[in-house]
Amino acid sequence: MDHKFEWQEQRTTTPEGVYRTLRAAILDGTVPPGGQLREAHIAADLGISRSPLREALTKLEEEGLVVKIPYRGAFVVEVSAREVAEIDSVRLRVEPYAAELSAEALRGPERPQLLQTVEDLRRAMEKDDIPASIDAHLRFHRLFYDLSGHGVLQSLWNGWETKLRLHLSVDHRTYSDDPQQLVVEHERLAAVALGGDTDAFRQELAAHFPMGLGDQAEDPGERTSRHV
Repeated sequence: MDHKFEWQEQRTTTPEGVYRTLRAAILDGTVPPGGQLREAHIAADLGISRSPLREALTKLEEEGLVVKIPYRGAFVVEVSAREVAEIDSVRLRVEPYAAELSAEALRGPERPQLLQTVEDLRRAMEKDDIPASIDAHLRFHRLFYDLSGHGVLQSLWNGWETKLRLHLSVDHRTYSDDPQQLVVEHERLAAVALGGDTDAFRQELAAHFPMGLGDQAEDPGERTSRHV
């Protein structure tokens, strides 16, 4: 059954307003990976014309959240458990290096920014605000790559972020029984990063990637990995 779309803010017919409404519906899991975004249905729900809707869908496609299939329509991009496991297997090797390169900045002027991302994550989890918690989660990890000053590492993160964002739209719901668990995990990561202990950072990161590629089910839809 199609979800009824509702404005997340004051009603606006601009493409940007429609984009934010659809993006929130994707990231909070209302429209799941593989779900179709039916133009006629959305336009009727939001009381808008097709023009701003199509612009919004194009922006979502450019962001990597939506794929348009000729003669079928627009669908939320699907990310398999294997794809996430492959990303995790590389992250486990390069993210500690990014943390090492960014350590000086994080212990200096950028320390408040790192701690703020953890606080933003805490507040979002307490409010059960999935899109906000995903944003904070990804900002935390992206910070190591951005501050590393290493172009290749930054490019790697840019290539992963959209897939991780889609995966987290499902994964964050697994923390519903203990919403502070994710916060505690990131507090520990922040502490070891600020301490400059690369090996400890790697060990802490590995604890959140419990399933390696060899553990993935044959059917990529059967299992997903806990993702930091």
